Amino acid sequence: MDGERMSPKKVAITAASATSSAGQQQQRSASQTVLRTTVVGSYPFPGWLEFASAHLDQFGEADIEEMRNDAVIVAVNDQVAAGLDVITDGEQSRYDFNLSFYGQLEGINATPHSPRRFGPPAHDQRGKYEVTGKIGSGRGLGAAEEFKRLQKIAPSGQALKASVPGPYTLSGRINPGAVYRSRWDVTEALVPIVRAELEQLVQSGCQEITLDEPSMSCYAHREDPRRFVEIFVETVKPVVGRCRISTHLCFGNYKGRAVGLRRYAPLFPAFFELPVQEMHLEMASREFAEIEIIHAIAERGIDVAVGIIDVKSYYIETPADVAERVRLCLKHAPAERLSFAPDCGLSQTARWAARQKLANMVSGVAIVRRELGLP
Repeated sequence: MDGERMSPKKVAITAASATSSAGQQQQRSASQTVLRTTVVGSYPFPGWLEFASAHLDQFGEADIEEMRNDAVIVAVNDQVAAGLDVITDGEQSRYDFNLSFYGQLEGINATPHSPRRFGPPAHDQRGKYEVTGKIGSGRGLGAAEEFKRLQKIAPSGQALKASVPGPYTLSGRINPGAVYRSRWDVTEALVPIVRAELEQLVQSGCQEITLDEPSMSCYAHREDPRRFVEIFVETVKPVVGRCRISTHLCFGNYKGRAVGLRRYAPLFPAFFELPVQEMHLEMASREFAEIEIIHAIAERGIDVAVGIIDVKSYYIETPADVAERVRLCLKHAPAERLSFAPDCGLSQTARWAARQKLANMVSGVAIVRRELGLP
């Protein structure tokens, strides 16, 4: 990493690029913080919640609902204490960032089959669900209910966002069986289900949604990225212009391990056509390889949320480390197009480390904000 310090200077906050769509300009509210800090979605479970989740048969429904609320209170408190500009509910009522959604689907077996159960934990130990009939979800995925809980718990005036796994990522854990011919067919069956959930979120007052599609970045080297764009467009179509839409593109983080070729190049230029206001990219764990891509993204009027905290390492980045990384990003993209977050969700990171990493991230970004004369 180039450690050269950027000369302190006042940043002139310019209007949105002329290439931005009207929808993008509409979503850039006056209250949006330059060099804002946020998270992807998930946050570590408190130890008591992990224990209780393994013994749910000993609790009543009222007990379980109380635990959900308490867990969100914990996640919100940690994020607010760290000083984040935008927070989530920490996905505390989900199992992992997407696994609980399979329990909301009809047409698949309730229990996944794991091909490998022993040895080093990795992605090939995550079982797949067998299709038993047409995939549907009469009761929705539950993300809208999660957001309503967050609204009640979060401090007044706190910026909030929700994260929902996209249909292609969700399809990766489902075996097509005899009902569907391929993963693409399963993805198409999931599109209207995810789309309906996004609409429910907007109706619930959610102003910022991340459609989480890490499988797209993991497998772009072997699939047609233009097809990914078509899927994404169909999924978000009803909420375009009604909320701020972002996408999270990483390379997998189950047990702190990646799963695909860790290169963004195969996604572009196709992904410049995504109808999003922000793209979140994993950078810290890859030593900021391909950092130049943030210039090309910002140049097209799309904001970039740069992953500057490595969630796969227990090295706790210092505020000085973070400030140096922010300055590096500013060499490639203007401040008004940048925000900062951990590389991925924090569910696979111990809570003590997650708390310190977030606090140091906020402190490090604040150093550069002061250098630039920003509030």
